[in-house]
Amino acid sequence: MSGKDRIEIFPSRMAQTIMKARLKGAQTGRNLLKKKSDALTLRFRQILKKIIETKMLMGEVMREAAFSLAEAKFTAGDFSTTVIQNVNKAQVKIRAKKDNVAGVTLPVFEHYHEGTDSYELTGLARGGEQLAKLKRNYAKAVELLVELASLQSSFLGLNVPLLISSQSWMRENEKSSIG
Repeated sequence: MSGKDRIEIFPSRMAQTIMKARLKGAQTGRNLLKKKSDALTLRFRQILKKIIETKMLMGEVMREAAFSLAEAKFTAGDFSTTVIQNVNKAQVKIRAKKDNVAGVTLPVFEHYHEGTDSYELTGLARGGEQLAKLKRNYAKAVELLVELASLQSSFLGLNVPLLISSQSWMRENEKSSIG
């Protein structure tokens, strides 16, 4: 141990009491950093697991949605001009919220439906069942995309604070094991 790390102190009862209080404060701080690091690591791993599951499911859902689009175009003909002309405002919207994990705020997105379905009668003459299936499949795809965006933004927002708290905890751990 080098001479720089030692604290110059006069040996007395008062100095001993002060040093004990400093030691207690340092131990409490180290324990709090460890708890924060553990909580962030746990949440980080949960988010990573959900991202992997959602991405696997996303491929399946998008494949199903693309196939239902092909089916609907085959049975109902080209309905894209009808849809484009009748769009006034979005039916599915996204709301942003914040989640707090060990003092770190993470963005959370959720989707919600606003208004009624303006395309209820589209495909009434032919292909109505395929159009309904198409709407269901793409609604599920949008829901998964919003969930994936929420998870990935939380992942990115959690990455830096996790590294900082882990490094701080490790530095404190090294100091306590050396001294």
